[in-house]
Amino acid sequence: MPKKKKAKKIKKIKKVKKLKVANKTKQSLKTIEKRSNIPGTDEKPEIKKIKKQPTEKRIYNLKDFVVYPKHGVGKITAIEKAKIGEIDIQFYKILVEKEKLTLTVPINQQSKLRPISSSNQINKCISILKTKPKIKRTMWSRRAQEYDQKINSGKIYELAEVVKDLNKNTDIIADQSYSERQLFEKAYDRLKSEFEAVLKISPEEVQKKMDKALGRTNISENAE
Repeated sequence: MPKKKKAKKIKKIKKVKKLKVANKTKQSLKTIEKRSNIPGTDEKPEIKKIKKQPTEKRIYNLKDFVVYPKHGVGKITAIEKAKIGEIDIQFYKILVEKEKLTLTVPINQQSKLRPISSSNQINKCISILKTKPKIKRTMWSRRAQEYDQKINSGKIYELAEVVKDLNKNTDIIADQSYSERQLFEKAYDRLKSEFEAVLKISPEEVQKKMDKALGRTNISENAE
């Protein structure tokens, strides 16, 4: 083969190779463009910060009745301010009359504090008191601990359950032990004080209402 023809052939082969490379690069560029048009491929996903919900602060007024779980029903006697260091703190003064105790509760730390129950909740409590007591066969020490936790939970339905379960009618069941009697009276008094605050009737009328629901009418009549 002559040298000129051979050189021309080599040039053609080189051109073909260059065209193939160019086509490949064009195709690859097109695929890159397509991918870039797909949302979320090149762009970094926007991370939205979850904003914490502000803690709800219920505003109580002077002379409002509230419930503090460990002490029961109390009445707000004052709303005061104090300066501790450089921080101004606003707090409630709550009188728990049954225990002759005054509590100081900061307004921004009132998570355990709750308003007194509604009339509907009181009616539900009366329905609970009317049901039969649940007698567990576990050791008394364990049951006493459970009852004490329910009393100090601040939940009115749990309080009503303790009163109902520890209620002893002398005509049906044997007398209570000393520790049972103490827990019963603690739960009974707490429930009674909330009944008084909600229903706005005398302590004697509340006692009659509760004793009737518990089937203790004979006991209260004998006491009189």
